[in-house]
Amino acid sequence: MKRKQHIATIAVTLALMLPNVVRAQDIKQIAESDPLIITGAVGTQNTYYHSSMGSGYASPLNNSVYANLNISVYGFSMPFSFYYSNDNTSFTYPQFSFNLQPHYKNWTGYIGESAMSYSQYVMSMAFNGVGVEYNDGKRLRFGAWYGRLRKAVNDDPTDPYARTPEYKRMGWGFKLGYGNSQNFLDLYFLKAYDQLKSIDERWRSAVTPKDNLVVGLKAITTPLKVLSLSVNAAASVMSSDAQADIIEVDEARRWDKVFDVRYSTLARFAGDANVTLTLPSLTATASYRMIQPDYGSLGTYYLSNNLHSLGLTLGTYLFKKVSISATFSGQEDNLSKRQLYTTRGLVYSVNASTRFGKHFTLAAGYNGYTQTQSDGTARVNDTIRVNRIMEGFTLTPSFNFGGETLTHQISLSASLTNNKDRNRFATGESDVKALALGTSYNIGIKPWEMDITTSLNHTVSKGYRSEYRSDIFSLTTSRSFLKDDNLNVSLTGSLCYNEIKYQSKNLSMGADMSLGYTLKEVHSFSLSAGINKYGDVNLVKKKSGLDATDISASFNYNYTFSLVEIKRKGEKKEQTM
Repeated sequence: MKRKQHIATIAVTLALMLPNVVRAQDIKQIAESDPLIITGAVGTQNTYYHSSMGSGYASPLNNSVYANLNISVYGFSMPFSFYYSNDNTSFTYPQFSFNLQPHYKNWTGYIGESAMSYSQYVMSMAFNGVGVEYNDGKRLRFGAWYGRLRKAVNDDPTDPYARTPEYKRMGWGFKLGYGNSQNFLDLYFLKAYDQLKSIDERWRSAVTPKDNLVVGLKAITTPLKVLSLSVNAAASVMSSDAQADIIEVDEARRWDKVFDVRYSTLARFAGDANVTLTLPSLTATASYRMIQPDYGSLGTYYLSNNLHSLGLTLGTYLFKKVSISATFSGQEDNLSKRQLYTTRGLVYSVNASTRFGKHFTLAAGYNGYTQTQSDGTARVNDTIRVNRIMEGFTLTPSFNFGGETLTHQISLSASLTNNKDRNRFATGESDVKALALGTSYNIGIKPWEMDITTSLNHTVSKGYRSEYRSDIFSLTTSRSFLKDDNLNVSLTGSLCYNEIKYQSKNLSMGADMSLGYTLKEVHSFSLSAGINKYGDVNLVKKKSGLDATDISASFNYNYTFSLVEIKRKGEKKEQTM
């Protein structure tokens, strides 16, 4: 009897913590869960770096400590996390973050810095506040949240080095969806606004607060087994100045219970639609996207606007051996017809791969991008008109074979890229051609559980009156030791030669070592160290050689633990740290 009262007390407490999450029919399932399980992990990451050339671009010592704790009470999962780091030489304020996501059955709660899945046209930012989500795993799902989207930036206006001020941004929203992966409809709502009093009054005339309401939807329908249609769209009503006068007309005032329409208010649309055809030997998708000029959402970091695009993707098999995929996409901006110029871009690619027998594979590809420019509100000067092509070719053959003792893999790669200005008045100053060749060989020694890999890469890049060359050679070996292979060791040596024709010749030699050890499956140690010698080896100079040195080392440790385990049958198991 006392046990039942204890269970009921905890159930009521959790119900108060998460309103509407625990229902009467869930009490039995709560009683069948483990009363208390506490697990977690703690660890540290430490890095040391030293350069004889100075440490102006890297901190000599980075340290961080983290801790994760997950408390499960009668099926409710409550994860806690803590992180501390000090990763610069000025020793500024350490970084802290907090997030709590209680989870029970089909419910998930959000407390602290959290992110919730939304339409990319509506919200992609994290929020600091509270939220809740429900998903029955079949058809019904919904969620709601409230919190801060952005902190205020409020430096002293008299400071000549003051940062650009930003209002504290708050928001709330909800989403509702029904259906499965083949047929569903999701609705999204966002209300976000800047708080006027969050920055100094002296800033408010220079920076205006914003107010925003966004409604979006996602939908997919599959009328036929081989055909599916999808749409993702949103409408945004944005007031760029929330202090502007309200429009006092009947057509605008009918929305005043939801949003105040002001003289700074704009309504804009964004969305995309896709049609996919799936046949036994062919998959094709056609897509269209449009984002109106000045479309924006206070729940997103940045969205390109004033553009539309059309795309096509194909995938097929030839002769049941050759896999081919192709993509094409065209984009054009200046939908408003108010830009000085209109820019068009085309992106296209073709990739193919096949296998010959059991040991040889071959892959090849081509990708390109062209950009052109035409008149807008102004005429384009022919001498500066944008007309550029960037294209690349790749070829990658590989061969592998082996037996019971040794395995071998040989890979080759070749790529050619070309970036060319096709304006007939161009002098070629921005043109670049690059050729990259590479080869690698890997041998695996099964009895020793050891791998040895060597690689050689050669790159030549030619531009306007310039030529760059790079050659890189590396040798890596790794092996596992001890009975359970819980000690892993790897060694790497590298040699790199870089040359800018008629300017400089540089050589670097490096060696790296890493150790990883696992103790009793709960303690994880890793240690790595490296040294790199480099310098100018141009014989024209009086002094040359490998006279610069970089040294780095790092040590990481992680401990996972089960602190408390109280099972249903009363068994109690504790492990102290």
